Amino acid sequence: MVKHPRSRNRRRLMAEINVVPYIDVMLVLLVIFMVTAPLITTGVKVNLPQERAGGIASPTTESLVITVDQFGDYYLDVGKDKHLPATEQTLFERIRIVLDYKRQTPILVRADNRVDYGRVVRAMVIAQAAGAPEVGLITVPPERREP
Repeated sequence: MVKHPRSRNRRRLMAEINVVPYIDVMLVLLVIFMVTAPLITTGVKVNLPQERAGGIASPTTESLVITVDQFGDYYLDVGKDKHLPATEQTLFERIRIVLDYKRQTPILVRADNRVDYGRVVRAMVIAQAAGAPEVGLITVPPERREP
């Protein structure tokens, strides 16, 4: 029997995939993640509130907005004196009047980023004391920030 000259050099095709290198890479990655995971989770321990924070509808004409400027002065967007600063007592009374008229009016606080955080919290406390069903914060989306 005479063999064809080409069949001598021809190898048989292997139809299997060698997965050993892939397993080695996977095990190395697993070890890396196991070593780095405890390092990533370290940080400052904070006791967070157990309440669920839901989104509040965007400000509408039905919302009442309290503005706290950079000096800590309060403004309320209702009435003829909305461009004049309001005292805490005036703020409380105006919010109370609006809530007596329409109970479910959401109260939103818009504050300058340079104002003391305590002034913002105080505005929220005044709104809650006046009977506000919900008090939210207005923020500016990153794409709309002014330089």
